[in-house]
Amino acid sequence: MFKSILSAALVISVFSACHPKQKNVEKTMHNIDHHSFAKPEEAVVKHLKLDLNVDFASKQLSGYAELSIDNLGKVNTLHLDTRDLTIDSVWLDDNMPTSFELGKPVEFLGSDLAIAIKPTTKKVRVKYSTSPDAAAVQWLSPEQTAGGKTPFLFTQSQAILARTWIPLQDSPGVRFTYSATITCPPDLMAVMSAENDTVLHADGKYNFNMPQAIPSYLMALAVGNFKFHAYDNRSGVFAEPVTLDKAANEFIDLPKMIAAAEELYGPYAWGRYDVLVLPPSFPFGGMENPRITFATPTILAGDRSLVSLIAHELAHSWSGNLVTNATWDDFWLNEGFTVYFETRIMEKLYGKDYADMLTVLSKGELENTIKELGDKNPDSHLYLNLKDRDPDDGMSDIAYEKGRFFLTTIEMAVGREKWDAFLKKYFAEHAFQSITTDVFLDYLNKELIHDDAALKSKINIDAWVFGPGLPANCPVITSKALDMAGTAAEQFKKGTPAKDLVVEGWNTHQWLYFLRQLPEKMEEKQMKDLDAAFHFTASGNAEIKCDWLLHTINSQYKEGYKALDEFLCHVGRRKFVRPLFEAMIATPEGKEMAKAIYVKARSGYHAVTMQTIDDMLK
Repeated sequence: MFKSILSAALVISVFSACHPKQKNVEKTMHNIDHHSFAKPEEAVVKHLKLDLNVDFASKQLSGYAELSIDNLGKVNTLHLDTRDLTIDSVWLDDNMPTSFELGKPVEFLGSDLAIAIKPTTKKVRVKYSTSPDAAAVQWLSPEQTAGGKTPFLFTQSQAILARTWIPLQDSPGVRFTYSATITCPPDLMAVMSAENDTVLHADGKYNFNMPQAIPSYLMALAVGNFKFHAYDNRSGVFAEPVTLDKAANEFIDLPKMIAAAEELYGPYAWGRYDVLVLPPSFPFGGMENPRITFATPTILAGDRSLVSLIAHELAHSWSGNLVTNATWDDFWLNEGFTVYFETRIMEKLYGKDYADMLTVLSKGELENTIKELGDKNPDSHLYLNLKDRDPDDGMSDIAYEKGRFFLTTIEMAVGREKWDAFLKKYFAEHAFQSITTDVFLDYLNKELIHDDAALKSKINIDAWVFGPGLPANCPVITSKALDMAGTAAEQFKKGTPAKDLVVEGWNTHQWLYFLRQLPEKMEEKQMKDLDAAFHFTASGNAEIKCDWLLHTINSQYKEGYKALDEFLCHVGRRKFVRPLFEAMIATPEGKEMAKAIYVKARSGYHAVTMQTIDDMLK
């Protein structure tokens, strides 16, 4: 049972909203989304029925998408988002063929699929196939998996890549339920962001149902050789067999995380919460697909020191999945809330000191991001203007960390008790809705600030949401544990041999802080001294390894070049790959090394990472 001080009426409203037999209570307002060709204010998709065949030989998904629509404006055209899809035919209602037209492709947006419908049309069925190069779909050879024996497929739909594998209204402001039938090779298992089976089907056919309405970017599919480990009756982990034991041990606190989250902000509304560990080419740390988080294996540190990422993806079950940003300009509503919630989960499970370590490290990363952008850059606003730009441009530490510190500022201004009560009500009253920044700010004023001029001034909302950089009232968080690591770094810089530093019992976060306090460029003897004492080059912790490899590049520590090559050819997580390539291309010699490594590594990267490095090495 969960513990919550929500009123009974609010608890019932959340569960009613997610129950498949209940009336859809979604109140999404169809705001203008300049990243979508869809016109949901005219005709909106309410349910998707998907039937796809997975062909590893051709690297294609093929079949049909049947869309149940509500023709609000009694219009004669339905507009869908597509990108690089081959449309074979389109049918209406009772197998009536209809005409369609694909618009001229627009960079990163794809093409408008305009389908002729009638004012009475209820269903539209599109028969289609994907491109072998579909940006959302990663086809991995057996050699690119942990097991090395069978192929693997996964999708990554955020932000606007769902349209590369499904014709739909690809906007976070449009929510729909879905069902699916996926047919794959009989020796592989399929899972989706839906209700999943946990056993292999001998015929290779899997049926899925998602009774809660979700936005398109949360559509997800994975096919591979994986097995399942259950923690309890509502949580567990999927992973390749060779990885499963390690993953199961790493995420053992998952049931406690779910319980802690519920105690904070109300009942978990999605049924099950499972984690799927993907191969290392996955471009992100995790993706919060409902019911099943897709996670990178780079968090399998062996000591559970990187599980805050799982807390982050779990938190998305409230902020992002339950209450969604209506457009990508409002992305901070998704990630800022989630980082704040993640920190609260970690504090509840592991204590305030531990959470403060994470916060201090994140503050440093945010400050570096603002320095790189420039503190007057409009991209450092929380609310963004991404018109005519790829929404990936807005997926920086600004949305995540500046958003988190804004919410922390509010908490400190009003007190945690009032703030928590506000958030519980916010999640309950906006469940299964997509909202804008303005809607949130209006709700914040109505429910918490009450036009209190002094409180408004204390929080400084406009500076946080619509202004650049970090406002002067940004909270200052300290950590004694990190201060110890900082002291050790100062001692090393002043000549203390690495072996004489007091580092016993340090965790990952202290090591990261230590490495980040060292000079960007060090002498070879300093690098050798550190490596001999702490074995950084051989580290199996991806976070520590990445920070050390940055020093390796900047210090031209040639003894670490082999490890750099191996790391970049094995890990496709953009968080690690991007800064390492950026550091290499800073010098002519480094750029040549980067190009040589990328020739070998590129085929193992997801399109998201690939595009980033392609642009960098032009």
